[in-house]
Amino acid sequence: MDAITHFNNDDGWAMASHVALSILMALFPFMIFGTALASFLGANAYAETASHLIFDTWPESIAAPISREVVNVLTVERGGLLTLSVLAAAFFSANGVEALRVSLNRAYRVTETRAWYVTRAQSLGFVVIAVLVIMAISFLLVLAPLAMKLARQFAPWMEAIISAVENWRILIAAMVLVIGLVFSHLWLPAGRRRLFDVIPGIGVTLVFWMAGALMFASYLKEFATYVSTYAGLASIMVALVFLYIIAAIFILGAEINAAILNARDRARMAQDIARAKVKD
Repeated sequence: MDAITHFNNDDGWAMASHVALSILMALFPFMIFGTALASFLGANAYAETASHLIFDTWPESIAAPISREVVNVLTVERGGLLTLSVLAAAFFSANGVEALRVSLNRAYRVTETRAWYVTRAQSLGFVVIAVLVIMAISFLLVLAPLAMKLARQFAPWMEAIISAVENWRILIAAMVLVIGLVFSHLWLPAGRRRLFDVIPGIGVTLVFWMAGALMFASYLKEFATYVSTYAGLASIMVALVFLYIIAAIFILGAEINAAILNARDRARMAQDIARAKVKD
């Protein structure tokens, strides 16, 4: 009740729309910046890997139209890495990280005390780290088919495990999602938290993410009339609504962590008062 009440009273729904729109606006700049940096460093498989890592955790009916547009954008030839457009793409992609920071600060009920240039530098650092991680994964996945071939040749008795590992896209996308949630809760908002403190909210986020994605995909399949209502804007509207749902779930997860931390503080304070009375 503490988490839900604070979420409702502290503009949680408005913050969810802010996060959803910011993420959607940051998506294409992030892909453009990442592709430019990857091309500069020789990671030619970056675009395909990034597309899978980002969209494989989305329902296919929502992800397919957006991923096609992303591929179309990434096939456009650009100048070099250090062009004004690519630097602007890095800046706008960092805005998505800033939206997450603001929503987490509100959810954890803390006030940002760091200078704006420090938080902006951290956001840009998160963007660059994300690009480098995706690049590393793309390099590793070049070797994946050879590894699978050798495994089948020398360890045919492991066929069941090999077949499961071959579905690397969903497994890696889920792993990247979990790691991203952990990093976001630990380092984006002001103050300090332990890993143990953020696990409950992350668990709730993952469970509700899967449930919400399945329910929204079923709704689109059975009942939605977005195509007739929004015509050519249907795919963008569907993605925006989906991101709004996910953003609300993300913020609610942080609210649950904050509520648990507050409950622990109250319990600790009550114990200290009780000990003080015993001593007296």
